[in-house]
Amino acid sequence: MKRLIDIGFRPVGRWTMQDGCIRVSLTELAHVSNILYAFVVNDEVLYVGKTTQKLQSRLYGYQNPGPRQSTNIKANHLISELLNAGQSVEVLALPDHGLLHFGIFHLNLAAGLEDSIVRTIRPKWNRIGKSR
Repeated sequence: MKRLIDIGFRPVGRWTMQDGCIRVSLTELAHVSNILYAFVVNDEVLYVGKTTQKLQSRLYGYQNPGPRQSTNIKANHLISELLNAGQSVEVLALPDHGLLHFGIFHLNLAAGLEDSIVRTIRPKWNRIGKSR
């Protein structure tokens, strides 16, 4: 987790269990888009993802996965297992403030960093080298 904090990730919320369902509670950045996020348990980064949606909207997909959303279904199950075992699952995030440009083109920080972070940290829940 320290490597993520060192590059600007910060705690923004956590997963909880309510009435047998996982729920995310965000304290900040809920309405920010173009953002990297991570799920962390006991300082271990388990998953790193990116979204062009608002963070709250993307995480809602994990709470209520559709029948063909395999990543969301898998994450929902894994988060549920951890919460039921008494673990705390934190959400960290790194927003793209729109400051990076290549000429007139905006560089999406989340899109540019995700693959490198996953290759370097190798979170257990990320599928490295497979199409998503």
